[in-house]
Amino acid sequence: MGRPGQTTQDALLNAKIQFERKQFFFDLKENPRGRFLKITEDVGGRRGTIIIPTSDLEEFREILQQVIDADSVVGPTELES
Repeated sequence: MGRPGQTTQDALLNAKIQFERKQFFFDLKENPRGRFLKITEDVGGRRGTIIIPTSDLEEFREILQQVIDADSVVGPTELES
């Protein structure tokens, strides 16, 4: 049983990707307040998390696409060439 005041979060989807030493966890969850995407970055045991309500995912995706497009226009960094 959870702690008093703690809400249950049901996972609807879990995915993980790894880049070098970093792992990213994508968890689509739901609680009594609604659905949300929880993105967690784990680097050597240190974790950082952001929460995005699903109502804002389309705007998040659009901004992410702008970043991807801008990166492809600018080209590789000195470290990548």
